[in-house]
Amino acid sequence: MKVVLIVLCFFASYSINAQAKVITSVNDAGDVATYELDCSVKFQTLAKGLRYNITRHEFKGPEMKNSYRLLLVMDGFYAKTLNKEMTISAVLNDGTVIEARKIIEDDGFFDGACTLRIKDPQALLKADIDKVIVHADKDVVYTISAQNKAVFKKNLENIINAK
Repeated sequence: MKVVLIVLCFFASYSINAQAKVITSVNDAGDVATYELDCSVKFQTLAKGLRYNITRHEFKGPEMKNSYRLLLVMDGFYAKTLNKEMTISAVLNDGTVIEARKIIEDDGFFDGACTLRIKDPQALLKADIDKVIVHADKDVVYTISAQNKAVFKKNLENIINAK
């Protein structure tokens, strides 16, 4: 009986954190296609209090490459900072750090959203994001669970392979 209960809990938690559908759109000129996770119902969860979306812009023509972005949204994060900008870092298990600087709002508060540019999505597929650090008046660290790492990789793979 305990085994059945454990299996049911596993499937219930897996379905809650299941991968998202990929939405495709093309701009009016027809030269840029956008592939992103469907966040119309809810964002995907990377860690408690940290949600995300992945977007790929595919440009028409051989001279342009795909552009990948990772949007991070920190729930309820309105830190008062002393600086005019703040750094958000995604630390991978291979030691690589993906970083973005965020300009602080005029009122001195960080609104909790930041976009990281993914230069090498294939490398991100091979490595795991171990933690995300928001460097503010004091560092806030989000540690990523194994289950969320797996769902993130599947979502990233779906964005990479979307047509």
